[in-house]
Amino acid sequence: MNVGSLMEKSGAYLVSERRRREQNAPERPRLTKPSLTISRQIGTGAPEIARGLVTVLQQTEEPGSGRWEVFDRQLVEKTLLQQNWPKKLAETITEEKRFFIDEVMDDLFSLRPPSWELMPQLIETVRHLAMTGHAILVGHGATIVTANLPNVYHVRLTGSLPRRIERIQNVRGLTRDEAAKFVKLQDHRREKYLKAHFDARLDNELLYDLTINTDRIPDADAVSIIAEGARRFFSML
Repeated sequence: MNVGSLMEKSGAYLVSERRRREQNAPERPRLTKPSLTISRQIGTGAPEIARGLVTVLQQTEEPGSGRWEVFDRQLVEKTLLQQNWPKKLAETITEEKRFFIDEVMDDLFSLRPPSWELMPQLIETVRHLAMTGHAILVGHGATIVTANLPNVYHVRLTGSLPRRIERIQNVRGLTRDEAAKFVKLQDHRREKYLKAHFDARLDNELLYDLTINTDRIPDADAVSIIAEGARRFFSML
């Protein structure tokens, strides 16, 4: 088995399939229900900022218009449930932890779905949630998957390596060396994930409506800035 060749073929298939669907998709009616994606570097406070956004954005919603919700690991959980795979697999299947050789072996022994089965369903789940509205979609290539949807506001959270290491050290109770190793490993894995499945890099500033440097902007201020930008964007829908 040529693992490298299989990896290239699976990645190329997913990219070409995504492009084919976008090109051949029927024209959709104008979408008016807002959604938001958050692309982040590890250690930039995305979970805390996303939770803050739910509270702030909900305050200005009309009664009965829907509730904002954060989707991170839940994206994988929903996809697995739709395919009748155990929900607990979401604990081990994440954008940072999937290794191709593990997928091949696990697929042979029916332990978990390989990425070439999971990713098309994950893409459909992300698009469905974005079009349904009031979704804050964190990671998993959501920015790229929803790039052609007019109702989605795209945010990028960035930070310097030292500050991101410091945050992870505090959040996870690690030594600085442990935190540094963790951050660098996650950065590398996320880069591979986006390249393999979407043939993309998330450091392309043209993908985003707003980029926040979390070294300089505290979480609470980041929430306020994102919420205000999103409201102005959504008011034009």
